Amino acid sequence: MKILSEKPMIHETSKVQKSHLGSWTEIGPNSTIEETLFGDYSYTAGDNLIMYAEIGKYCSIASHVRINPVNHPMWRVTQHHVTYRRVQYGLSDTDDHDFFGWRRDHKVTIGHDVWIGHGAIIMPGVTIGTGAIIGAGAVVTKDVPPYMIAVGVPAKPIKPRFAPDIAEKILRTEWWNWDRQTLEERFEELNDINSFLQKEVGTEGNHARIVKS
Repeated sequence: MKILSEKPMIHETSKVQKSHLGSWTEIGPNSTIEETLFGDYSYTAGDNLIMYAEIGKYCSIASHVRINPVNHPMWRVTQHHVTYRRVQYGLSDTDDHDFFGWRRDHKVTIGHDVWIGHGAIIMPGVTIGTGAIIGAGAVVTKDVPPYMIAVGVPAKPIKPRFAPDIAEKILRTEWWNWDRQTLEERFEELNDINSFLQKEVGTEGNHARIVKS
C-alpha cells in the first residue's frame, strides 16, 4: 500500500516541469505535467498528459486523461507542425512562439473535488466547476457547471449530482480548505451528506436531495 504524505508522490516514470504540486498529491506512472497548479490531495492514475492548467484540491483524474491537448493551425495552408516546430525541420533558427503561447493563454481551469473519467479530453480554455463529474471518453469543449455530470462527444450535461440548493450549500462550506487537523477530526462526515450539512451549515431536518435519473 502506498502511503502518501505532504510531499508529493511522483512515479519514477513521470515528468513534472514548471508546475506546483500540493500536499498529499500523487502523479501516476507515465504521466507528463507541465506549467500546472495541482491542488492538495488531487491525483492522477497514470498515462496522463496535463499542460497549462489549474487543478483544484481533491480532484480524481483517471488514467489516459488529456488536459489542454495540442492544437494545430487549421487556418494555415498546412496544419502540420512544420510551420511552428520549424527549428526541428531546419527551416528557421526559432520556433513559432506565438502559436505555442495561444494554448498557454487558454489554460484549463478545474475546480475542487472533480472526477474526470478514463480517457476524457479537456480542451483548451475550458472551466470545470467544483464537484463536477466528467464521464469516461468525454471530449469537453464547453464549460461544465459545479456538481454537474457531463458525458459524451462533445460532452453535454446530463444531470446534476444534487438539487441546486444542496449544491450551493456544499459550495459555501468550502470544506476542501479544511486544514489537516480538521480533516482528521471530521473526515467521516464526508461520507454522509446529511450529517455533514447539519453540522456545517445547520440544515437539521432538511435532508439533502440527490438528483436521480
